[in-house]
Amino acid sequence: MTLQDALFNWLQMVIVAEARPDDHAAQATMGFFEQILTEDHGLTDFYIDSKDDEMIYICYEHEDVIKKKVFDREAAEKLLEDILSNPKYNEQ
Repeated sequence: MTLQDALFNWLQMVIVAEARPDDHAAQATMGFFEQILTEDHGLTDFYIDSKDDEMIYICYEHEDVIKKKVFDREAAEKLLEDILSNPKYNEQ
């Protein structure tokens, strides 16, 4: 998995996990992507730096260098939208 894909997947899961704090599967999947980012890509830190109406900015540190990636906000939030629109995943 590329770094770009791993960061995007992690971002999607952060969005889902924050919106659904009791969703243990979301928490576990977020942890899975965190593991990929640290073990496979050697990142020592990564976080959502900021958001605007169109983009989400991720900062990450690799080999003591801080870098930034930008992701389309609508694409990043699509997974949460899909989950919330499916009654199967919203049963109490």
